[in-house]
Amino acid sequence: MAKKGFFSWFRKDKSTDEVETPEVEVADNAAELAIKEAEALALKEAAALKEAQALKEAQAKQEAEALAEKEAAALVEREAAEQERLAVEALAEKARQEAEAQAVKEAEAQAVKEAEALAEKEAAALAEKEAAEQERLAAQAQAEIEAKARQEAEALAVKEAEALEAAATQEAEKQPEPQKKPVKEGFFARLKRGLKRTSENIGSGFIGLFKGKKIDDDLFEELEEQLLIADVGVETTTRLIDSLTEQASRKQLKDGEALYELLREEMQKTLEPVSIPLVPESADGPFVILMVGVNGVGKTTTIGKLAKQYQAEGKSVMLAAGDTFRAAAVEQLQVWGQRNDIPVIAQHTGADSASVLFDALQAARARNIDVLIADTAGRLQNKVHLMDELKKIVRVMKKLDENAPHEVMLTLDAGTGQNAISQAELFKKAVGVTGITISKLDGTAKGGVIFAIADKFGIPIRHIGVGEQIDDLRTFDAKDFIDALFTQEHNEEQK
Repeated sequence: MAKKGFFSWFRKDKSTDEVETPEVEVADNAAELAIKEAEALALKEAAALKEAQALKEAQAKQEAEALAEKEAAALVEREAAEQERLAVEALAEKARQEAEAQAVKEAEAQAVKEAEALAEKEAAALAEKEAAEQERLAAQAQAEIEAKARQEAEALAVKEAEALEAAATQEAEKQPEPQKKPVKEGFFARLKRGLKRTSENIGSGFIGLFKGKKIDDDLFEELEEQLLIADVGVETTTRLIDSLTEQASRKQLKDGEALYELLREEMQKTLEPVSIPLVPESADGPFVILMVGVNGVGKTTTIGKLAKQYQAEGKSVMLAAGDTFRAAAVEQLQVWGQRNDIPVIAQHTGADSASVLFDALQAARARNIDVLIADTAGRLQNKVHLMDELKKIVRVMKKLDENAPHEVMLTLDAGTGQNAISQAELFKKAVGVTGITISKLDGTAKGGVIFAIADKFGIPIRHIGVGEQIDDLRTFDAKDFIDALFTQEHNEEQK
């Protein structure tokens, strides 16, 4: 084979190239397209990668921001919770401090209140003790005065009896002829004498007020003033004046004397409903009279006089010394008993009054006594514990006899005037007063209070006291009382 030269090769390659060019172009185009596609893909991938990266970064940023926000919110929440906790603790602390302050304040207030209550209690106890002591001393002084007066009266009576006996002896020696007995003063005369001071204000004391006067407003005003001065009381006086005014107009009364008689009738009508005598009779056991009243009204003296009067009527009588507060009261009652041969049930000073009266009622039942008169301690009507003691006495008596006491008799001193009204009201409320005795009418010008008592309470007035003698305690009679008040001196009669 012949050797080929350089150019032959060149030509060959050239022709080859020429022959192969279309294929190369296609290949190149394909390669270029592939490259472009690869580049496009690379760009796309790069873009996708970049987008993914951006997305990732955005997501990471968002997550970071969300995390930051969450952490910030959590921080805010923690701070808010902390602030709330601190606020709660502050409020709790403030509340605790306020509670402690309030507790201290309340404790101090309670301490002050207790101290004041204790001081008041001690002051009340001291005042009560002082009042009791004063009452005891007053009662003791009164008892001593009464005892002294009694001794003086007895001594005077003995002296007078001896003098009368001596005078009678001398008279008998001089003139042996029998002498007439002196005329004994009748009850009406004694009653009028005992009511003399009261009648100066009302009753016969009205004569000068009415005589020669015409009936007009001036006369009624003078009458009203006179009734009030006599302690007839505002309510009763008003009722009397209204009634007189209406009747004077209706009956066409002409002068003061006619009005005087009409006043007498009206005042008698006021007293008649309470003019109810006490009849001490009991079908089962003794008739029990419980005597009540304040100090100094003559309660014990009234008991002695009643006992003597019932004894004179043929009744068996027993006395119960329920005033255990005053030794003098027990002794005074025992003296009455010894003088009249009447048994007296008593215990030591300071004993329980209810116990004494319980024993007395047992003894009276055992001895078939007709009338048991029970004394009680004088008491101020405004002392609650003393009034409660009376209620206890009544309860204890009812254990033996459900009807006892058959009479709760309140003794009132006429000289106390309108204060007797408040006494009657409180004793009536405490133990249910069923009868009243008005003492010492002979020593006062305030006897008009009897009309106020009758008008206000309607409680029977059993007795009135118009003197020191036993017979001077009399059964109350409205007509006799009015007659004694209104009878003039020149018309006085003996009854």
